[in-house]
Amino acid sequence: MLAVRLKKQRANFALDAEFAMPTPGVVALFGRSGCGKSTLVNIIAGLLSADQGRIELDDRVLLDTSAGVDVAPEKRRIGYVFQDARLFPHLSVDANLRYAQRRAQPPIYVRFDEVADLLDLAPLLGRRTHQLSGGERQRVAIGRALLSQPHLLLLDEPLASLDAARRDEVLPYLETLRDQLAIPMVYVSHQFDEVLRLATHLVIMERGATIAHGEIGEMSLQAPLRAIIGPDAIGAVLDAEVLGIDAISGLQRVRVGSGELSVLAPDAQTGATMRVQILARDVIIATEEPHGLSVRNRLRGIVTVIQRDDAQADQISIDVGGATILARITDAATRELELRPGMPAWALVKSVSLRGRSIRRAAPI
Repeated sequence: MLAVRLKKQRANFALDAEFAMPTPGVVALFGRSGCGKSTLVNIIAGLLSADQGRIELDDRVLLDTSAGVDVAPEKRRIGYVFQDARLFPHLSVDANLRYAQRRAQPPIYVRFDEVADLLDLAPLLGRRTHQLSGGERQRVAIGRALLSQPHLLLLDEPLASLDAARRDEVLPYLETLRDQLAIPMVYVSHQFDEVLRLATHLVIMERGATIAHGEIGEMSLQAPLRAIIGPDAIGAVLDAEVLGIDAISGLQRVRVGSGELSVLAPDAQTGATMRVQILARDVIIATEEPHGLSVRNRLRGIVTVIQRDDAQADQISIDVGGATILARITDAATRELELRPGMPAWALVKSVSLRGRSIRRAAPI
């Protein structure tokens, strides 16, 4: 478990943060710029002092202001990846990585060859850092942090300085680290697409406070998230089981609740877990089993919650057999369909957005 409870006053800004997450996993700190995400991770790293609070990682207390415990940053066993790579410009990639390896405290559980393989660094080892692209520099920075043998990895908007192409280059490597290593990660971002692909848990921050936190699927349904990303980006985030390819359509069949969806995911392996996001704007509701429609993705469920989304729209929650999806429809449609909690409904999904590759849970270190 990573448990954090911190308070910090800085001029006109006050941080009041509290969250806990199981380890291993990836907790994303998400919120608008200036909400305190970087301040929070700097206190976790020990680079900034807290006025009061406690940080506990598994069975180790890193900070407890009431007991006078404040472990020095270099002894916290925390790796830190910043927005800019901060590599040594006078050293080669190999020397940058070896520097971290030499300074690492035992025990050694992440090997040089393993890091080079996971991050595809072997072709870069002989280069100087000025010869690297932005994405390559960030991969080296991540590798250097891993070779410090951290018990926790902090990533403070590591893709913020990259263009879209370089971001897409680095994201699969971060997914690989999540799936194949068991190092807990705290990932800072204000880009929700990154959070969807990487996070297992989400902490939503607003004006220095942690206003909601929990598992990513649960948090995808919460109002505080909608307030930040807007109604067009809100939707249920689900971990779906891959059942196999449909022989007729060539699409992957994935289980969502008690039903199935067909998605384009040619590389997914049967039995794996695939994360999908079903946007509320892409869901149509029917009160009778539909016939003669081009929409092939149909989930039968029960309406559980109806709440006003804005002046002219409602947000409808539908339980489709243990999983909840959202639909955003006009309030006029709600009235015409006479929707109410407890009534059966069919959710017709116009499109399914895949957010990341198969997810495999790593065992703890």
